[in-house]
Amino acid sequence: MRDQTSPTAAVLIIGDEILSGRTKDTNLNTLARFLTALGIDLKEARTVGDTRSQIIDAVRALSGSYDYLFTTGGIGPTHDDITADCVAEAMGVALPENPEALAILERRYGDELNDARRRMARIPEGGCLIANPVTDAPGFQIGNVFVMAGVPKIMTAMLDDVAPRLRVGVITHARTLKVEGVGEGDVADLLSAAADANRTLSFGSYPFGHGTVGEYGTQLVVRGRDAAALSAAVEALKEAVELTLADRGVRVFEVRPEA
Repeated sequence: MRDQTSPTAAVLIIGDEILSGRTKDTNLNTLARFLTALGIDLKEARTVGDTRSQIIDAVRALSGSYDYLFTTGGIGPTHDDITADCVAEAMGVALPENPEALAILERRYGDELNDARRRMARIPEGGCLIANPVTDAPGFQIGNVFVMAGVPKIMTAMLDDVAPRLRVGVITHARTLKVEGVGEGDVADLLSAAADANRTLSFGSYPFGHGTVGEYGTQLVVRGRDAAALSAAVEALKEAVELTLADRGVRVFEVRPEA
C-alpha cells in the first residue's frame, strides 16, 4: 500500500576516486531512478572523500533530515574503506564482527579469507545485512541508513534486497513536450504562467542542440502525482505554445522519457 505522503531520501557518495575524476559516478542516477519509481522523493545528494570527519558529519546530518539515507562506496577490504567505521561512530554504536557476515565471507573465500577481507564482516551493532548477489560481501542497514558498495554493478544488485524495506509513496509522473526551433527565453513566460496556474505540479525547461529550426529547441517537462491534473496541464501548455508561437513555424510534440 502506498502512502499519500511521500517519504524523503538523501544519497551520500563516498570516495576520493569520485572527487579526483578517476572514477565516474553512475550510482546517483541509478538511485534517483530507483527511488522515483517507488514514490520516494530524493531531496539531496552529497559527495565526500575518504575523510572520516566529513563522512560522519554527512551521515548525521542527512540521516537526521530525511526518512532514508543511502550511501555508496567505502565498504571494501582496503585501508581507505572506512564507511562502516564512520557510520558506526555517527550512529553512536560499536562495530563488532557480525557472525552472519563472517559466515558469508568464509563460504566465499575459504582459506583465502585474510585479515583484510575479514574487515568486511564488521557491521555496526544493531545493523542488519544487505545481500550482495554479485560478490557476496554484504552491505548493511542501521536505522534509516542503507550502506552499499560503490561498484555500480554491485550497488544496483543490492537494491533488490533494499526495496522491500522501504515505505513507498505516490509515484511522480513526468510528461515531456519537445518544442523545436525556439530557445528557453521564447517559452519562459508561457512556462511561468503554467506553473502559476498549476501549483501542485512542477515545470522545467531544458534546451537542446543549436543552429537552425529542427536542430535546436527546448524540452518542457511537467511533473506531478495527480495524473489527471498533469495531463490537463500538458495539453494546455502545448496549446499555449502552439498558439503563441504559430508565426515562428515551431513544432510541438510529446516525447517518451528514456527507459
